[in-house]
Amino acid sequence: MTPLAGYLLLSALVFSVGLAGALTRRNAIIVLIGIELMLNAANLNFIAFWRFSEQPEALTGILFVLFSIGVAAAEGGGGLAWVIAIYRHYRTANVDEVNRLKG
Repeated sequence: MTPLAGYLLLSALVFSVGLAGALTRRNAIIVLIGIELMLNAANLNFIAFWRFSEQPEALTGILFVLFSIGVAAAEGGGGLAWVIAIYRHYRTANVDEVNRLKG
């Protein structure tokens, strides 16, 4: 197995765990953690393809990862603020029990 294939296999495994966590869990915090795992799997792909490309000195993979980390930070902050607001209103973080959007 080539080193790139090993990284891609690890990335697919991490993405699968994140997808399963995001789709099967009811707690909003666990759903956010699953989304973060999927973004980290994408970051691992970016770094692996950048490292094993023909021109690793171009730094394009690192720029994609830095942009993705910024998106993940915004998603984490906004998502947690949303979860806290929903918890204060409904007294639950269960996504199945929140069935209306207006107060």
